[in-house]
Amino acid sequence: MNRRIKVALIGNPNTGKSSVFNLLTGLQQKTGNYPGITVEKKEGYCRLNKGVSATIFDLPGTYSLNASSLDENIVIELLMNRKHVDFPDVAVIVADIENIKRNLLLFTQIKDLGIPSILVVNMSDRMRRKGISLDVEKMEEELNTKIVLTSTLKKEGIQTLKNEIANYSQLEHSPCLNFRSIDPDYFTSLQKTFPKQSIYKLWLVITQDVNFANIDRNTIQSTDGDHTRSVSFLKRLQQRETIKRYQFINEVLKKCLQINREQATDFQSRLDRILTHRFWGYMIFFVVLFTIFQAIYDWSSYPMDAIDSAFVSMSEWAKTNLPSWFVPKLIAEGIIPGLGGVAIFIPQIAILFVFISILEETGYMSRVVFLMDRVLRRFGLSGKSVVPLISGTACAIPAIMATRNIENWKERLITILVTPFTTCSARLPVYLILIALVIPDTRFLGANMQGLVLMGLYLLGFGMALAAAYVLQLVLKLPHKTAFVVEMPNYRIPILRNVGITVYNKTKSFVLEAGKIILAISVLLWVLASNGPNSSFGQAEAIVVVDQELTEAELEQKISAYKLEKSYLGEIGKFIEPAIAPLGYDWKIGIAIVSSFAAREVFVGTLATIYNVGTDEEDTIKNRMADELHPDGKPVFTLASGMSLMIFYAFAMQCMSTLAIVRKETNSWKWPTIQLIVMTLVAYLAAFATFQVL
Repeated sequence: MNRRIKVALIGNPNTGKSSVFNLLTGLQQKTGNYPGITVEKKEGYCRLNKGVSATIFDLPGTYSLNASSLDENIVIELLMNRKHVDFPDVAVIVADIENIKRNLLLFTQIKDLGIPSILVVNMSDRMRRKGISLDVEKMEEELNTKIVLTSTLKKEGIQTLKNEIANYSQLEHSPCLNFRSIDPDYFTSLQKTFPKQSIYKLWLVITQDVNFANIDRNTIQSTDGDHTRSVSFLKRLQQRETIKRYQFINEVLKKCLQINREQATDFQSRLDRILTHRFWGYMIFFVVLFTIFQAIYDWSSYPMDAIDSAFVSMSEWAKTNLPSWFVPKLIAEGIIPGLGGVAIFIPQIAILFVFISILEETGYMSRVVFLMDRVLRRFGLSGKSVVPLISGTACAIPAIMATRNIENWKERLITILVTPFTTCSARLPVYLILIALVIPDTRFLGANMQGLVLMGLYLLGFGMALAAAYVLQLVLKLPHKTAFVVEMPNYRIPILRNVGITVYNKTKSFVLEAGKIILAISVLLWVLASNGPNSSFGQAEAIVVVDQELTEAELEQKISAYKLEKSYLGEIGKFIEPAIAPLGYDWKIGIAIVSSFAAREVFVGTLATIYNVGTDEEDTIKNRMADELHPDGKPVFTLASGMSLMIFYAFAMQCMSTLAIVRKETNSWKWPTIQLIVMTLVAYLAAFATFQVL
């Protein structure tokens, strides 16, 4: 019989906790949110031995159980509530060998909760290079725990960790130190008043914004007894607890840890001076961005062509071999083209996530955060706003969630409102198809012109976010700026396994989330395009043939175009066409814009569906769009209309999910409504100006 245990993976940020999680679980992991809140919940599965498997929860990074953010509150409330569905059988605390003193503070606190705990000392491969030696047996004795040395880079120690987790019942439950000695009288009184409760859990209830069982800190403070104290007294006692714990940690490390300073290197500080330089730092970051966008175009062309050909062949095969009735036609002309319109961009999206993952793995992303803080402060943004703005290049939803680390409400609100201006991966398919249509595939000073335009769109979005932030700080009358503190993690060689898992999960999430929406919208669009409100739709063959002598192929194309115009979908497009005509768009583009409010990436799938209705052409979606003409014979997609459309998508709030997250984070429909109206207005005016100028 297989036994399943629950394991909580806990640690400070930048200790390699996620790398340990990836090695334990591989691709057997899923990501969601804790119920009712926008804090990411990562969960994975692994087999420990023949009889035992584990569900592993990768909890948000936290420095201690003295919570200062929503992320840290989640960790505390989970560890304190034995009735919680995810309460762990064993806690695995991950520490970085180079910052072990700071990491051990969290470990000693968790031990006081009485949870079986294992200490993982990660990045042990650095020990020799840094001149560090650790007496593991002595340290196990001092901390009353099992210690496992791991190297996620070399995949060492993971099997040992699995064995220790499987044997968690043999771990010591006793605390590392007697924290009550900081004020024996106070804690004795507290224990007498609540004799059935854990004294350390009671202490956390009093000092933190968390609940335990049916007791809250107001109940404790209002209870008669010698333990009731003022807030200032409790703060001082909390400081004394931290000092007491560090005194204990220092004594342990004196006995167990040795560092040969002469052997250690200051390579990191020398590299930091270059990467965070006031001039060269920005130049290097610009070169990194330039490389990413060039690679997106130059490296992805072959797999994109292969995917494109595969979906064209599938659609053509379905049209030729399946019977000509509703469901087969829907598959051939609606579902396959719609999904193909998204699948073709998987290589480019994957390349984008590869670079983002590598930047995070190496530690360079934290330097970018520090570097850009100098710029953002002038626009009324917190230094911590950099993380959401950079995260927004992947997706605005987790980026907006990341703003919860900004303590000042107005700074957080500004960040939430401007983050959707940064170019997310959902805009990428729109940009890619339009750039391929209207920007020549030529070289400018050795650089791919299409790649330069793509980078320009990213920079434009980021620039608009800064401009909007500057205006908002004036409107909201932002007070003095808060201090900005960021930890600079050690430089690391990227772990290819971590990069691969990140790219796989992010790309899979993009494809599945977009795919569900696109599939539903593709079916709806095909039905609307395959039926009309009046008899002229059904009589298309007779009406088109009357006045024209055409070849079979030309006749079929004319009939398809006529049917689309007279369909329900065509009627919707005609209705909104007067509003979008000044931007250079026809009614077909209007349909795509409206449908893409569900998700921006639906734009391409919608066009793929529209241009494949009722036709046996083998042309790709790009070629079909290039051949599209206005009634006066002029091309629909020109440099002017294409750039206008890209500018519109650069600024427009075309994402229902983002609006929902803004509503949740601000707890009001006021701000997402303002955000939608303002961004749409800015997008319309900018697109209008672009089309008229070009």
